[in-house]
Amino acid sequence: MSTRRQAITLYRNLLRESAKLPSYNFRMYAARKIRDTFRANRTIRDYEEIDRQMVAGQQNLELIRRQVIIGHLYTTDKLVIENKKSLKPSDD
Repeated sequence: MSTRRQAITLYRNLLRESAKLPSYNFRMYAARKIRDTFRANRTIRDYEEIDRQMVAGQQNLELIRRQVIIGHLYTTDKLVIENKKSLKPSDD
C-alpha cells in the first residue's frame, strides 16, 4: 500500500474513532487536533519523518480506542449543546 493511501486510511480511522468519544469536549478537541496535525504535516517529503509520523499516528489511534472504552465505562449526562432540538410545530 502506498504511503499516501496509508496516511489517508490512518486519518479516516482517527476521525472515526474520535467520533466515538462520549464526551463532547474530548470529541471536538480530538477531531480538531487530528485535522490540524495532518494539515501541518502534509508538506513532509522525508520518508523517515513520514514513517515516524505514521507510527505516532498509530499510537494515537490506539490511545483514542482505549479512551473510548474508558469513556463508555464512566458515562455522564450529555451537555446542552449535544441535545438535538426537533423542529416540530407545537400543539398549542
